[in-house]
Amino acid sequence: MADTPTDPAAAPVPQDPPVPQDPSASTAPPGPPAGELTLRPLGFEHLAAVLDLGHRVYDTDAMPYTGWSLSAVAGHLDAPDPACFVLLDGDRVAGFVLGSLSFEQRADWGYLEWIAVDPGYQGRGAASRLVRECCARLAEAGAVCVVTDVERRNTASAELMRRNDFVEEASVSLFVRPLTDAPAPGTGRARGTAGPRRHLTRAAAERVR
Repeated sequence: MADTPTDPAAAPVPQDPPVPQDPSASTAPPGPPAGELTLRPLGFEHLAAVLDLGHRVYDTDAMPYTGWSLSAVAGHLDAPDPACFVLLDGDRVAGFVLGSLSFEQRADWGYLEWIAVDPGYQGRGAASRLVRECCARLAEAGAVCVVTDVERRNTASAELMRRNDFVEEASVSLFVRPLTDAPAPGTGRARGTAGPRRHLTRAAAERVR
């Protein structure tokens, strides 16, 4: 959730999320309020734009964002009960959320895995709208709760989740033991290799107002 996880960081309308490594580099035009953006289920036609937006707002050289890839996006389309949406400004993808039914061994728990909003559309409630839609879809699919995880330094995304009725239940620390010729801690594996489906939340948030 959901951009640079270095600092900052998938109900009432909190003003929120995702964040690029360099927000000033974004070429996105001023966007309309979140309510004026068009919500659509994620489709194959959105894959390229969603993948590109993720690469722009996530620091994919650092954990837990190293798992961002085409397979991470496309895998949700194959899920039995996907809860994946995009917000569109015309044909432009302004934000997305990727969620699915089941978390670890709990088939009745929903999982909000990835969320991001183009920097040009942040601060308008877009991320909160995506969170609410994802949770509503998961509830319809039979989820008794929705789980998400936020990297400790991603404070803006943590605030986004609190504003949308999520509460903190557990903390997990990732311990890394450097080995000879292994990537430096924090860089994860080589870009482009597949990773396990277990992670810390991929939310990207620059500010929450």
